Amino acid sequence: MQKCLVVVDLPFGTYQSNSEIALASAVRIMKETGAHAIKLEGGEEAIESIKKIVSAGIPVMGHLGLTPQSIYKFGTYAVRAKEEAEAAKLKADAKLLEEAGCFATVLEKIPAQLAKEVTESLHIPVIGIGAGKYCDGQVLVMHDMLGINTEFKPKFLRQYLNIFEQATQAVQSYVNDVKTNDFPNEKEQY
Repeated sequence: MQKCLVVVDLPFGTYQSNSEIALASAVRIMKETGAHAIKLEGGEEAIESIKKIVSAGIPVMGHLGLTPQSIYKFGTYAVRAKEEAEAAKLKADAKLLEEAGCFATVLEKIPAQLAKEVTESLHIPVIGIGAGKYCDGQVLVMHDMLGINTEFKPKFLRQYLNIFEQATQAVQSYVNDVKTNDFPNEKEQY
């Protein structure tokens, strides 16, 4: 039997205020979800929470670059760490995450060359989402790659299916079949 690693995002507001609340939140979400690890966003500002959670035996995955839970801080979904100061902070934060005990980290929507530098500097796996081909692994949001979500189309997203379009066509066919009395037919009734 093959198994997969299930990592659950620690929700916004459950780890930012202090490490005690972060630990309680991590314990609760692990119990309620059955996940194998948690993921949380942030670097230096989240280190105390990460250390506390890791010391309790809960595996933690970090997340740097574009951090969707902090989007109002940035005000945009634009590529992060294009400027030298933000890139330097990201590199330092990645090292801090590793030192704090994160088993892996996600880099989201940053320049590919920066992601390569970070990946080469760490001993833990680096997973990219919109961070180029040099990371140790890649992730896409299932709803985006399957075309369920139609509004979100960043440059890095490769859509493998268009479920929205197929579902829309299926519903339209159903409505048409009902309106024309083609559904249900003789074979579809008791």
